[in-house]
Amino acid sequence: MEELIERKKDISEVKLMPPLVWAYVGDNVYELFIRTYLVNNSKMNPHKLHVEAIKYVKAQAQAEILEELQDFLTDEEKDIVRRGRNAENHHLPKNANIADYSHATAFEALIGYLYLTKQDERLKEIFNKIKEIKK
Repeated sequence: MEELIERKKDISEVKLMPPLVWAYVGDNVYELFIRTYLVNNSKMNPHKLHVEAIKYVKAQAQAEILEELQDFLTDEEKDIVRRGRNAENHHLPKNANIADYSHATAFEALIGYLYLTKQDERLKEIFNKIKEIKK
């Protein structure tokens, strides 16, 4: 089956990317997952969908999810998280403390890394775990 969105980089190229690039992609992949999940499982109007999505995608929520996922992650994934958390980000968070923001960046880096390296089955496992966590 052909990919809807072509991911051209091989794993060696993705590994050389800065963690903030992984987070840049991961932010959008995760948001699309949440939005699709909410649309599939509710009959809310767009405003209510947006309000509900914020509960999942805000920095504090992502930091909490990452904490819950720690024992579920492989050593390689924990290394990706560490690199994402330690990435030097000159952006100051508006609605989060710096610790939550760095953990949210780490979470997004993990999602982006898995997506860019085409580890779709692992992404599904993590997304299913997030659904369990957020029940």
